Amino acid sequence: MKFVKSTQAIPAIAQIAAFMSPSKLDIRDESSIKGVARTIAADTMSYYPGTDQVFADLPQPYYWWQCGALMGAMLDYSHYTQDPTYDRKLATALLAQAGPNFDYMLPKHFGDEGNDDQAFWGFAVMSAAERNFPQPDASIPSWLEMSQNLWNSLSSRWDTSACGGGLFWQIFPSNPNGMDYKNSVSNGGLFQLSARLARATGNQTYVDWARKVWDWTQGVGMIDRDFNVLDGAGASENCSVINGVSFSYSTGIYLYGAAVLANVTGDSIWVDRVEKLLEASRSFFSPFENSTNVMYEHACETVDKCNADMLSFKGYFSRFAYASTLMVPSILPTVTELFHFNAEMAAKSCSGGEKGTTCGEKWYVGGYDGNTGLGQEMCALETIQGLLVAQSTPPFQKEQIKVVREFNSTAAPAPAVPSAPAAPPASASTTATSKANKRSNSGASLGVDARWAVLSGLTGLYIWDVALASMPDITMFVQKQDTDRYTSDTHEQKAHRATLRVPGYETY
Repeated sequence: MKFVKSTQAIPAIAQIAAFMSPSKLDIRDESSIKGVARTIAADTMSYYPGTDQVFADLPQPYYWWQCGALMGAMLDYSHYTQDPTYDRKLATALLAQAGPNFDYMLPKHFGDEGNDDQAFWGFAVMSAAERNFPQPDASIPSWLEMSQNLWNSLSSRWDTSACGGGLFWQIFPSNPNGMDYKNSVSNGGLFQLSARLARATGNQTYVDWARKVWDWTQGVGMIDRDFNVLDGAGASENCSVINGVSFSYSTGIYLYGAAVLANVTGDSIWVDRVEKLLEASRSFFSPFENSTNVMYEHACETVDKCNADMLSFKGYFSRFAYASTLMVPSILPTVTELFHFNAEMAAKSCSGGEKGTTCGEKWYVGGYDGNTGLGQEMCALETIQGLLVAQSTPPFQKEQIKVVREFNSTAAPAPAVPSAPAAPPASASTTATSKANKRSNSGASLGVDARWAVLSGLTGLYIWDVALASMPDITMFVQKQDTDRYTSDTHEQKAHRATLRVPGYETY
C-alpha cells in the first residue's frame, strides 16, 4: 500500500470563484464546484451571528457542539476553495471558545457539554493545526497545543469502573441523561483525535491510545462484526446490551481515524478496517428501490424524526469520507462512486427559498423538500466541497506544522511540542493530565441538558425501515444506478439490530 504524504508548500491563494446557483453544479468542473460551495457557504454562515471580532452562540435550536462542527465545516471550505472570506471569523470563534485551560472546557457550557461535544471542537482546532491556519494572538497556545490540551482533558475521563473502559457520553453528573451511557461517538472522538495527533506529532503514545480505544469499542460490540458502528450501551449493565441505533457520522468518525492510522503506521490491518467501515456505510444509502445510492440518515430521515443535531450528520460523514481518501488512496473509487453522485443530489435539494438556493433534508426527492435549517446547509456544503479533496494539500504533519501569526503571512517557527501524553491506563481510571498552559478554572452553574429528550419514543428505530418497505414510492422518481449490488442492509437486518437496543433508553 502506497500512502500519500504531505508536501510542505503552503498553496497560493487562488482567485475566489463567483457565486453560482447549486442548480448549475457540474461535478467535473472545479470553478463550478467552488462557485456552488461559495453560495452554500454564505447561506450556511447566515445562521452564525458572530463577527470577525466577536463570537456568538448559534440561535436555538442549535447547541454549542454544532457551532464547533460548523467551524470545522468552514475550515474545510476555506482549505478546499482557498476562499479566505470567513477566516477571521473562524479564528475568533476557535479562540473565544478555548476556555480558561485552552482545552475547550468552557464553564458557560458545562450544562450542555458532553465528551462528544468537546470532541467536535477538537476536530475543528485539529484541522486548524494541520493546515497552518492563521492564529494572530501570540500570547496563547498554538492550535496544536490546544489540540493536545483538549486530548489530555478528554482522555483523562477514560473510565474503567464499568465495561472495562470507555468514555461516558456526558461529563457532569448534573447532566444525568448520559452518565450511565457509554457511546460510540464520544469514544470515536478520542480515537480520531489520537490518530490525528499521532500523525501531527510523531508521538507513539497517541497511536497506543488510538489502538486502545478501537479495541475497547470493538470489544464491547459498538463496532459489530459487520463493522456497523452502533450508538452505545448502558454502563449499569456493563455494556452487555448494545443500542442498535446507528448514525452516519459515527461511521465517518471511525473511518477517518482508521484511515489516519493506516497512513501513520503503514499497517495493513487499518487499511482493512477502513475498507470494511466504508462497505458497512452502504447502509446509509438507497432508502427506496427507486433511490439507489442516495444518502440518507436511516435512523430518522424517512419518518421525519431527525432533530436539529441529526439533520447535520450526513455532512460529517461526507467530510470524513472525503478526508480518508488522502490517507488511504485505494478507497477513492468507492468514495467517488458514493459521494460524487450525492453531491449532485445535494445540489438539487438546494433550490428552495426566495433565492432558490436554500438546501433541504431529503435528497432522494430530487429537489427541495421544504425542510430548512443549518444542518441541511452543512450537509450539502460538505458533500459538495469535498469534491475538491483530490486537488487539496493533505494535512500537515510533524515539522510541517507551523504557527502563522498573520492572515496570508509566512509561517513563524514551529512551537515546542508539549510534553508527551500519559500512556493508556491498564485498569484504573485516569486523572486529569497537567497542562503546561493550564489556568485556574472558574466555577459555573451546571444546568441539565434537555436536548436528548427529543428522542423519546424512538424505540426500535430500525423497525421503521421495515414499515417503510410497504410504503408507496416517493413522488420524485430518482433513476436507479447501474447496479443494485451496492444496496446494503436489508430491512430484516436493520430490524434485527433494533432488538439489540438498551432497555429503558427511549431517551438518551
